[in-house]
Amino acid sequence: MVFIGMDHGTTGISFCIMDEDSYIIDIFKIGREDSKSGKVSAIEELSKRINLDDIKLMAITYAMGDGINKILPIDKVENRGILSIDGAGKVTGGGTSVFSQLEDSDIPAIMIPGLHKDSTSLDELFRAAYSHQASPEKVSISYNALLETGWQNFIVADISSNSVDILIEDSKIKGAIDACLGAMGVVHGPLDLDMIRDIDEGKRNGNECFSNAGAIKIAEISGKVANMKDELLNNYSDGDKKAKLAIDTLVMTVAMEIAGLEIVCNNKLDGIVLTGSIGSAKEPFNFEDEINKYFKGKYELKLISKESGAIGAAQIACDVYKGKSEILGIEVDLS
Repeated sequence: MVFIGMDHGTTGISFCIMDEDSYIIDIFKIGREDSKSGKVSAIEELSKRINLDDIKLMAITYAMGDGINKILPIDKVENRGILSIDGAGKVTGGGTSVFSQLEDSDIPAIMIPGLHKDSTSLDELFRAAYSHQASPEKVSISYNALLETGWQNFIVADISSNSVDILIEDSKIKGAIDACLGAMGVVHGPLDLDMIRDIDEGKRNGNECFSNAGAIKIAEISGKVANMKDELLNNYSDGDKKAKLAIDTLVMTVAMEIAGLEIVCNNKLDGIVLTGSIGSAKEPFNFEDEINKYFKGKYELKLISKESGAIGAAQIACDVYKGKSEILGIEVDLS
């Protein structure tokens, strides 16, 4: 009896294979380009590691997840659970290829929704303020954080290609701040006045601005998304001043966003959970130490795996199979 979690990430699609006792059998990642070109098949990679007949349930995250607001069986979801792929960052088609393989397979699967204006589980103030707050893997990341820490009131800071911070209150997601609104990630970031002017003047579209508004804007890095983080960190290690300024600025914006979410939490925070390829970084800088320069020990900080999106999705699959009717306040509807 095994359970699968899939994290539809910016640089690749990650899978976690877990048994009924929550023991992680394996975690692996498929590059977007490899998936799109057909070099790698998700089904084949899974079959190399386990007997597919042993899979009791898979939990899938895909794109924005703004077309659904409940956890649903994949065959009950229309248009892959999204309203539109436009404006969602750089699109390669690799994630779509993986989704199609899984959809055509006999593997029982559920889909996790994103957090958006139609998410009835969220605080109505967040729903009124923001049309989109977080994509589905942020839900699975938050669930992994909940199980790892045992906390009920906390903020999850997921810092990687983009940065999204999620507020959990009384073990339910209250709201979140999306990458285009607040803190910078490596690639994506908020749209400032210069970018709005560029859009109005037809120099760039909104998606192009969003996909170049992170730390790479400051470090003056361009190229394939999959390579940008490594280039930024290598430049930082080499003492590049622009790269250092980029990382320092990213950290500042994340600290600002966390502090903003803390203000609207009615309960005292148990702490802050850090994850993502940057949030969990130890080298060439320690992200925990850098963020704590702003908080000065005010919060307890805990690191979880940078693969928490896939791990949390597998945990959701396992618990839904065992009968759990809601996840972080989000309804499970298997009817």
